[in-house]
Amino acid sequence: MTLSQLRRQARQALKGQWGMAVLIMLVYFVLNTVIPTVLEMVLSGGWSAWMAQEDPPFAAQMISLLYTAALLPLGIAVYWVFLDAYRGQPLSVAPLFTVYRQGKLPLKLIGASILYGIFVFLWTLLLIIPGIIKSLAYSQTFFLLKDHPEYGALRAIRESNKRMKGYKWKLFLLYLSFLGWGILSLLTLGIGLLWLIPYVYTSLAAFYDEFIRVQE
Repeated sequence: MTLSQLRRQARQALKGQWGMAVLIMLVYFVLNTVIPTVLEMVLSGGWSAWMAQEDPPFAAQMISLLYTAALLPLGIAVYWVFLDAYRGQPLSVAPLFTVYRQGKLPLKLIGASILYGIFVFLWTLLLIIPGIIKSLAYSQTFFLLKDHPEYGALRAIRESNKRMKGYKWKLFLLYLSFLGWGILSLLTLGIGLLWLIPYVYTSLAAFYDEFIRVQE
């Protein structure tokens, strides 16, 4: 399957659901960006103090760190929602939060996110290129955790690394194919990203289903 076919299937999966896709991104934006900014502003003593200071107070930094960690499962759930959409399920905001009601799953996802970040960071310390290559190699970790709840974080990372052999360049080209759309979205002051990100995420889901999941 070619990259253009992947993108076409992604658009087909989102047909008639673009409104819900945008709503999902708006919800995530509010939780991931607006609320942390408001919290930091309040803890800094208001708008004027927040604008004047170079670094937020220690309490604000700690609360921001904890909030960011708690939100990691939600970020992964966004990918899962668009994977479900690619598989024919209707889009909905609700699945973003059901991930928090699945026992120890949120802790596993937080652990997987931290491990992913550490591994990519360590490879990047060598050179930028190895870091990019390994980020592509580990990129299927969270999709694998959805389809294989029995996997631990480390096993999912290793499995992603194994299954991505021979596919890293194809995934890189898939990302690259959205570069023009990304530039156009920035020209709309970022508003276009509300449509572009669901398109990208669904295309990534198509990549996973067509090239990675089939290696079972």
